Amino acid sequence: MSETPTGASYAAAGVDIEAGDRAVELMKDWVRKTRRPEVLGGIGGFAGLFDASALKGYERPLLASATDGVGTKVDLARQLGVYDTIGHDLVAMVMDDIVVCGAEPLFMTDYICVGKVHPERVAAIVKGIAEGCVLAGCALVGGETAEHPGLLGPDDFDVAGAGTGVVEADRLLGPDRIREGDAVIAMASSGLHSNGYSLVRHVVFDRAGWSLDREVPEFGRTLGEELLEPTKIYSLDCLMLTRTTAVHAFSHITGGGLAANLARVVPDGLHARIDRTTWTPAPVFDLIGKAGRVERLELEKTLNMGVGMMAVVPAGSVEIALTTLRDRGVDAWMAGEITRRGDETTGATLTGDYAA
Repeated sequence: MSETPTGASYAAAGVDIEAGDRAVELMKDWVRKTRRPEVLGGIGGFAGLFDASALKGYERPLLASATDGVGTKVDLARQLGVYDTIGHDLVAMVMDDIVVCGAEPLFMTDYICVGKVHPERVAAIVKGIAEGCVLAGCALVGGETAEHPGLLGPDDFDVAGAGTGVVEADRLLGPDRIREGDAVIAMASSGLHSNGYSLVRHVVFDRAGWSLDREVPEFGRTLGEELLEPTKIYSLDCLMLTRTTAVHAFSHITGGGLAANLARVVPDGLHARIDRTTWTPAPVFDLIGKAGRVERLELEKTLNMGVGMMAVVPAGSVEIALTTLRDRGVDAWMAGEITRRGDETTGATLTGDYAA
């Protein structure tokens, strides 16, 4: 008796719809924790809904949007089997870009691409995103989990997200507000954050030959634990700063390093001079530099060097700004000032040597 030919199916092609449905069920409680009063409906719809009538109190509301990912840091999460922190990184990359212009984060959506849906793993990723949204004060209104067998390995994944915020037009922050004599306040990073990991991975794996379970005395923990430390989310700290003092601009220190990102908010004719002697970068930056024999300028244009966000405020507002941030548990200090541009070819430079 001949066998009946088996037809092709989605499951045979590697896509497990039931696993995807299971992942959605597991993540629902975490998404619910991010809910704001303006959010309508629940998870599972074709689109997330946000009640825009909440913006009626604005004279001229400006919507701010941003999108980003986490980069090759996701590969470290995969190797370590730790999936519930990478979402913090994603929210930080998106929402801390939005708050730079003074906007309040409103809502976010995510996109998770996997080689194979492991429901508990996807739910853990969403858990981290939801926790990050709570820290940023925004709602997670929806997302997408896509299974790409054949393009990604069974354990491979990537994450991306997009967010929206709102700011009153006359409270928009940026270069137009900055004046000569303003002070530049630095806010400490929690480590490497989510930029420069292609360099970091090259140094620790290819150059130094280290494993992620290597105990590093300078860190007081393993290499993997240090490298996977979540990106600090500054959104609510920055918003509080705008309520307690006059902030002229923020700069989120991401890809390109401190000077290049700060220069993005410095207007023509002015210059930001940052004094390295005002802080000591965490050991991870020195270790990467030495292990890879990476020159300081290369490190500084790739990594944040211990500063995750900067605020430009009037000189007379420094003390209240520092008090506001420290009361919120943010390590902050005055790192430089805005001067008239002389012979400088860029909008920001670093001077001196880091404190020992």
